[in-house]
Amino acid sequence: MDMGIELLRNVFEKAVAAGRELNSLNESTINGALLKVAEETELQYAAILDANRMDLERMDVSNPMYDRLMLTKERIFAIAADLRSVASLHSPAGEILSETVRPNGMKITKIRTPFGLIGVIYEARPNVSFDVFGLCFKSNNAVVLKGGSDARFSNEAIVNLIRSVLEKAGVNPDTVTLLPSDRSATAELLGATDYVDLIIPRGSASLINYVRENSRVPVIETGAGICHTYFDRCGDIAKGAAIVFNAKTRRVSVCNALDTLIIHSSRLDSLPELCVKLADKNVIIYADNPAYEALEGKYPADLLEHAGENSFGTEFLDYKMSVKTVDSIGEAMKHVAKYSSKHSETVITEDSAAANLYLKTVDAACVYHNVSTAFTDGAQFGFGAEIGISTQKMHARGPMALAELTSYKYIITGNGQVRD
Repeated sequence: MDMGIELLRNVFEKAVAAGRELNSLNESTINGALLKVAEETELQYAAILDANRMDLERMDVSNPMYDRLMLTKERIFAIAADLRSVASLHSPAGEILSETVRPNGMKITKIRTPFGLIGVIYEARPNVSFDVFGLCFKSNNAVVLKGGSDARFSNEAIVNLIRSVLEKAGVNPDTVTLLPSDRSATAELLGATDYVDLIIPRGSASLINYVRENSRVPVIETGAGICHTYFDRCGDIAKGAAIVFNAKTRRVSVCNALDTLIIHSSRLDSLPELCVKLADKNVIIYADNPAYEALEGKYPADLLEHAGENSFGTEFLDYKMSVKTVDSIGEAMKHVAKYSSKHSETVITEDSAAANLYLKTVDAACVYHNVSTAFTDGAQFGFGAEIGISTQKMHARGPMALAELTSYKYIITGNGQVRD
């Protein structure tokens, strides 16, 4: 469906106006609306699932995106719980960051302010519609959503529900707007410099690259997750096996899933035990030569392959994983530096000096010690939800939540001061 350029601009104008109105709402009104959205989401979960089923019927079950697209009653109720969690948090909007009084009596106050209108472009993840709305609404930002065609029916059902609740609560429903799923709407959003203050892409590397290269609106990248786990010479086998299994198989289609296990050469005899449970999930392992020899005969032959040129630096989003053998922690960190997307990295070791070196040296948004990378998530960090995982370094990095959806401004007050 092509809305037409003029109609899209009218949509942007209404969204900007709705964003301004948010600044006049008190926090109790915003919290009340969020709680009503959570309640209505649970009441209408069956209707949301019906819409989601229409999307699922159009996608091949073997597609790694299928799991991201799929909603269940449990996932919908978890989304509602996240909305309630966001409602319970303190809004950063209006927070005083600093105050100073100049020698002439002029007072300068630095306060957090919402961006205004945020555009979010995302692929087959309808839960993003809820998460983005909740965080933007709580931080006094209006939002324009541009979901992918794969999740069209799900997104329409979700946004219609949200807008209906907002209208009943006396809040301008244009606070959240869903654009058509066609490409022309994406192009118009990326060029809407007169209306949109910030663009946040969520999805594949190709989507993120496209947005970065074509947007005239400032972009915060939520990069692809090429995640590594380094099992050090002093790594604990029980911890390592549990972390590798969880990070790889909890949900293979998400950005914090494990892609490459790096193992110290002195611990190759532990590799079969580290990987044994992966066979239960039919995980295909692409192993370099030393790792292949360590696993041969001890891991299912039909699931074990020699690593190739593309086995490293790949975000698999599937039941697939590569294994790299190194002779030192320095070599492990060099491998991470070469192939990481700077999303989430972990080291498994009982050597505190090695752990500290890894934590200090590895350049990523989230660096873990003896913890699964599956925890890179706004809700798990206590942020209520997330709008994405930023892999850049300007303004925001890691799970982006309420504070990252604000900028700041200076308020200057005085009593007639003039400058010489």
